[in-house]
Amino acid sequence: MTAERTPLTVPGQTYLVGGAVRDALLGLPVKDHDWVVVGATPQAMLDAGFVAVGRDFPVFLHPQSKEEYALARTERKTAPGYRGFAVHAEPGVTLEEDLARRDLTINSIAARADTTGDSGSFDAKSLVDPFHGRDDIAQRVLRHVTPAFREDPVRILRLARFAARFTDFTVAPETTALMQTMVNEGEVDHLVPERVWQELATGLMEAQPARMFEVLRSCGALARLLPELDRLWGVPQSPQHHPEVDTGVHVMLVLDRAAQLGAPLAVRFACLGHDLGKGTTPADVLPRHIAHEERSVRLLKTVCQRLRVPTDCAELAEVVAREHGNIHRSGELNAAAVVRLLERCDAFRKPDRFAQVLQACQCDAQGRLGMTDTPYPQAERLAAALQRAQAVATDLVAARAISTGASGPKIGQMIQAARTEAVAAGL
Repeated sequence: MTAERTPLTVPGQTYLVGGAVRDALLGLPVKDHDWVVVGATPQAMLDAGFVAVGRDFPVFLHPQSKEEYALARTERKTAPGYRGFAVHAEPGVTLEEDLARRDLTINSIAARADTTGDSGSFDAKSLVDPFHGRDDIAQRVLRHVTPAFREDPVRILRLARFAARFTDFTVAPETTALMQTMVNEGEVDHLVPERVWQELATGLMEAQPARMFEVLRSCGALARLLPELDRLWGVPQSPQHHPEVDTGVHVMLVLDRAAQLGAPLAVRFACLGHDLGKGTTPADVLPRHIAHEERSVRLLKTVCQRLRVPTDCAELAEVVAREHGNIHRSGELNAAAVVRLLERCDAFRKPDRFAQVLQACQCDAQGRLGMTDTPYPQAERLAAALQRAQAVATDLVAARAISTGASGPKIGQMIQAARTEAVAAGL
């Protein structure tokens, strides 16, 4: 529980708080150190050499380590949403009052720093734990600190992603009930798109991202934030291809498979959105999902616009949603059809992205009950086909075409024919 720090005299009493203490108690690597300073003023921090960075409340950066030091503060709800707070920070605010405004008990433990105030070292005797966070760590429980949790809807998203990170923790029933109340009161509706995406993206990169959506569903938040995803639960699929049957369950299996493979964010988001269209399949044709790919693309565009999803994630997800069925069936395609599939995926211009498309499709194929380790030869076959097609000297093909008087679309057709011939030689 030690980390080297540049000595610096900090006015007031300094405490290490939040994730650093929690992770140290869990035996996990400590990545970031956050500090609370009790009994100091903003001017005293500036005089000590700290740099002010907080806009809404007093936060300062250590001039060498660049770690954040915040003055102890309290918060009072003034309006709906996560920005509707009045902050009170002055020397009389106690450490316990500062800890009381935090989200979860496991994040509301503080450790008194050494005499220099910035070493990062502490022992168990120095812990301040007024809300029994250590007990909840031992019992593996995610529990809100006080009823003030309900004042900030972002905390629902934070708790959900903590569930995805700490996979052996459960959510306290009273905390789930409180989150349900928050959803019913409309607090979640005030979240801005950028913050929703930020929290979802972080949760998607955790060890078991499906748990994030499990928590969001349990309190009703998913139906408000991602109704396109929420409606997938209870929608049946053919047990012949999907032993798990339920579409929502399938998508979560796909997502967790992506996490197991260490897939990047864009792939995980593509896995999340690849089957959204199945939620709008007419009941009279279930469990078949004819043309669900087209519906998935339309719904994905709506989601990406609403949440302002980054372009790389949105574009990859669209390709996967549109083409995953064709990629699954690509072993049945002839060379000409394979080349057309590569063209639709823009694989010649973006081969690295196509590799991510194939990884998402592998996750889709393996994200089914009992099929995690099923081979997915389609990925290797298409990657090899792309490599052979890329080996075609398109500039020489174009030059020959021009020499014969060809132009425009005719040149493109000749390049496509050359690529098809190269792919056919290897199929």
